[in-house]
Amino acid sequence: MKKFNYKNLPLPLFAKEGNTPLNPLLEGNYSSLWQREVRRDFINILRQSFITSRISIFHCAILFLVITLLLPLSAMAEAVNVLTLPQALEIAAEKNRDIQKAREYFHWVRGKYVEERAAALPQLSLNGSAVTSRDETSLLPDRYELYSGEIGVTQTLFTWGKIGAAIRAAEEGLKSADEQLRFYRQAAYRDVSIAFYNVLLSRELYAIALQNLGQKERHLEEARRKYSAGVATDYEILAAEVAVKNARPEVIRTENRIRDTLDRLRFLLAIEDDSIDVKGTLEAGDVTAVQGYDLIYKTALKQRPEVRDLHYRTNIAGELVTIANADDKPRLEFRGGYGWRWYESADMDLDGKAWSAGMYLSFPFFDGMRTRGRVAQSKSDLNSIKIDEEKLADSIALQTSKALNDVQESRQIVDALSGTVEQAEKLLSLSEKGYELGVKIRLEVEDAELNLQQAKGNLTLAWRDYLTARVNLLWVMGVLGEDAYQ
Repeated sequence: MKKFNYKNLPLPLFAKEGNTPLNPLLEGNYSSLWQREVRRDFINILRQSFITSRISIFHCAILFLVITLLLPLSAMAEAVNVLTLPQALEIAAEKNRDIQKAREYFHWVRGKYVEERAAALPQLSLNGSAVTSRDETSLLPDRYELYSGEIGVTQTLFTWGKIGAAIRAAEEGLKSADEQLRFYRQAAYRDVSIAFYNVLLSRELYAIALQNLGQKERHLEEARRKYSAGVATDYEILAAEVAVKNARPEVIRTENRIRDTLDRLRFLLAIEDDSIDVKGTLEAGDVTAVQGYDLIYKTALKQRPEVRDLHYRTNIAGELVTIANADDKPRLEFRGGYGWRWYESADMDLDGKAWSAGMYLSFPFFDGMRTRGRVAQSKSDLNSIKIDEEKLADSIALQTSKALNDVQESRQIVDALSGTVEQAEKLLSLSEKGYELGVKIRLEVEDAELNLQQAKGNLTLAWRDYLTARVNLLWVMGVLGEDAYQ
């Protein structure tokens, strides 16, 4: 079997200027949001206490107690298993249910190979018997005892190619099982990578929703301040309150989406513990060029596990035709034995060595045309597999075209959105200053906020789509996660 690499995401297809490979797994700190909130609030309390008042011994005791109580909480937070993408893929390689099932199938096929190979090897057996007989129906009652022990050997010499074909079919079955294991590994690699990116996307959208809610709350505070100063109306306060309430559902939805995506990742990793988190970033740096359709398609036809599996299955089907065709042909075997016998009767007592050796020929030249029917079935199975090969080639052509289009489309969207967030942030800053100075209306500020939120969300989604499209393209090529294609 080829070595399967889970340490990094191979991107042999993509070239970057300066011949520097692109690493999409730039790590970032994505600790739990509630941990950051607790730490920030606690630090603010301490800072405010030192600034505004003297701290007495009683206050110090209270602070010490609070810190002591927070230490177990911090330990629990540190117990969360924060995974990078390579770590998640490594766990999937060991625990993913589909991969485990494919491994067991490989073991089953290996046992089948051992079974078929046994037909070509000598068969040894140890036989023994002890017989006592008495016949009183004759005029002279007869009674005798017979004891024997023997080691027998049977060796098949000629089966019209049946044994050799069975062994070759079993060998091809091993290769087929290996390709099925590759298929499930690559599928798990693809699914885990996409699930990982979806978690990062959910976190980014949640952060954007929180920022939007915080901005709405600041506008509400600003409106209340102006109302207290007599330069704002009840309408502006009411409008700001409505905006805050409308921003909260998106926070709730995106927070729940984080849980859903983590559950999906946990399912793929076959992890029952809920305490997992992810660490990474969706920004892969500069978008990169991809190779042409022809090269990608040829690579897929050569490397896809399904294609190679069907090739081995075709060989197996051909051997099965040979096996079926040999059922009504001559068969030659050698049989021999060596042992000891003891015979005792009323008037005789004999014992001594006994051996035998012989060649045995069998020729079932007519079996009611059963063999001919089996041959016809085997040939039909062979033709069906060949049709499946042609159908798979057409399907891969379609998958290659779509995967390549998805990469190019997501790349163009990333290019189009690059710099949009910075412009939207600048536009919002100018509109807020103008609103404070009274030269901008609230509608213009809200438009700027909406534009910024859409720009951030669209860019984040574009990066996720780009990384997902690259992973899917490598999966279509049949090289995802392997060192064989560099």
